[in-house]
Amino acid sequence: MTTVGALDIADNEAASADDDGLPVARTWHPWRWAVASAALVLIAQFAHGLITNPGWDWPTFATYFTADSVLKALWLTIELTCWGTVLGFALGIVLAIGRLSNNPVLQVISWTYIWAFRSIPLIVQLLFWFNIAYLYKTLSIGVPFGPAVVTFDVNGVISGFSAAVIGLALHQAAYSAEIIRAGIISVDPGQVEAAKSLGLPWRRQFFTIVAPQAMRGILPNAVNEIISLFKGTSIVSVMAIAELFYQVQVIFGRNGRVVPLLMVATVWYIVLTTVLTVAQYYIERHIAKGGQRELPPTPWQRVRGKIDEITRERR
Repeated sequence: MTTVGALDIADNEAASADDDGLPVARTWHPWRWAVASAALVLIAQFAHGLITNPGWDWPTFATYFTADSVLKALWLTIELTCWGTVLGFALGIVLAIGRLSNNPVLQVISWTYIWAFRSIPLIVQLLFWFNIAYLYKTLSIGVPFGPAVVTFDVNGVISGFSAAVIGLALHQAAYSAEIIRAGIISVDPGQVEAAKSLGLPWRRQFFTIVAPQAMRGILPNAVNEIISLFKGTSIVSVMAIAELFYQVQVIFGRNGRVVPLLMVATVWYIVLTTVLTVAQYYIERHIAKGGQRELPPTPWQRVRGKIDEITRERR
């Protein structure tokens, strides 16, 4: 039996050696190439239309793309996005903690807040805060249900920009709270129980075990919300705040060049959204170091590897 087994192994090795010398027939996928060719033709037609159609009016686009008024409006849009993101996620963390707490009062308050602000359209919230002076002429700080110590005029405290920030932040907080809560509850409870059994204090449990794993689920959705908020700042144009979309409307209202001015806003939105997307990719890659033994190559590393491969083949 031993001799027969050895002969079988030798025959298999010889057969595999012969197979290695056989040419490998490539598998052809005609429909795959047909669909790819059709897609390339459509893209080429679209690009040709962008270049040759005079209706796009690219000279006007180039004139206003870096105009001072447009850049100032773009900076205002970025400010609204930053303030809405920082304040919204800060309040969202508090609301998420309230929903996850064992205190029934905090649970009800947090749930009610999230329910209310997700139910009311953003434009209604913005207009409400913009016209808050109709309800409250003054704001007071003092003893609850008692005398006021300091009194402010609402119109002097809440400007159009402040009303926009308040509305965006409060609206964003409702959605970010659910994103943060979902990330936290996605962590396996057994890991927290193991940390408790080791006697780790709750701060170390959260920041070394729960938070790093929760961030993997929080980050993609959080960046989506930031991008939505960045584009959603165009809604504050109803409050006559000179953000990007409002300023573009003012310009094409004067010169009648609607399409090229809309393209100015569109391209700026695409540029900044791309920056956020690239930042998201590298932040996710950094966070994934604790969960993957070997990270996949970045797009730039893949391009360099392909170039090196082609160079070696030519040599």
